[in-house]
Amino acid sequence: MAMLTTEAPSAIHADLDQYDVDDLVSALIADQGHALKAVRAASKQVAEAVNAAVPRIRDGGRLIYVGAGTSGRLGVLDSVELFPTFSWPKARSVAVLAGGQRAMFEAIEGAEDNRENGRVDLRAIRVGRKDVVVLLAASGATPYVMGALECATAAGALTIGIANNPDAPVTLGSDIGITLDTGSELISGSTRLKAGTAQKVALNTLSTAIMVRLNKVYRNLMVDLHPTSAKLFRRAINLTMQATGADEQTAHRTLAACHYRVKVAIVALLKNIDVTEAEARLAAVSGNVRQAISKH
Repeated sequence: MAMLTTEAPSAIHADLDQYDVDDLVSALIADQGHALKAVRAASKQVAEAVNAAVPRIRDGGRLIYVGAGTSGRLGVLDSVELFPTFSWPKARSVAVLAGGQRAMFEAIEGAEDNRENGRVDLRAIRVGRKDVVVLLAASGATPYVMGALECATAAGALTIGIANNPDAPVTLGSDIGITLDTGSELISGSTRLKAGTAQKVALNTLSTAIMVRLNKVYRNLMVDLHPTSAKLFRRAINLTMQATGADEQTAHRTLAACHYRVKVAIVALLKNIDVTEAEARLAAVSGNVRQAISKH
């Protein structure tokens, strides 16, 4: 079996263990630059995934992330951030991790090697044709992920495979394959390094672009956030002020009247209408702020 590029020994910095700290840190940081290049090279495939995912999500589907180890944890991270950032329903952003919840905090040896568990875990969440399943594997051939891919495909879900090796089974077997060709790691085989960084950038891009297309952003402002902390309440006020030019007192009062829904406050202030009418305007245009404020 040919050696995967992510597992191959790096041809540079062969004496890494002899470097002084300044040179060691510089080498590790510089190597991360390859992660961004790899994502840029896959930008067309990421855009294809966004275009394919949005109609299913609009139709009530879920974003489902599947992975093991570092890849799985990155999927969990992207999943849980969608609620506070975009008020995306928690039930419609699901992460499935080999080894279960415990694997988020510790390595569960052998969990990734069980193909059948991948199938079982996808069946347990009743994956369906409206769902978008993002399958993450640095190697591109993790048995757990491949089992989940088989189940998702049989259910008619849209499958998006993300791997760090060219021509990987998970990308070849998915509806849309995204190859993040990061090559060998500076510390051979440690795919938590630039392979993981590339996956994080790709996931940020994929999920954020989907949310933008779902009207969760106005201009470049995060106007559909869910304020759950003092920091986010403050951010809601600032966003409303930035979008409307209102003073802090007015922004605060309007937000309080609509339970701190920033989009509603923006439409109410820009159109000089009450929050009930602002809600109705937004509902009529699927939450699109630009369309809501352009209506007569």
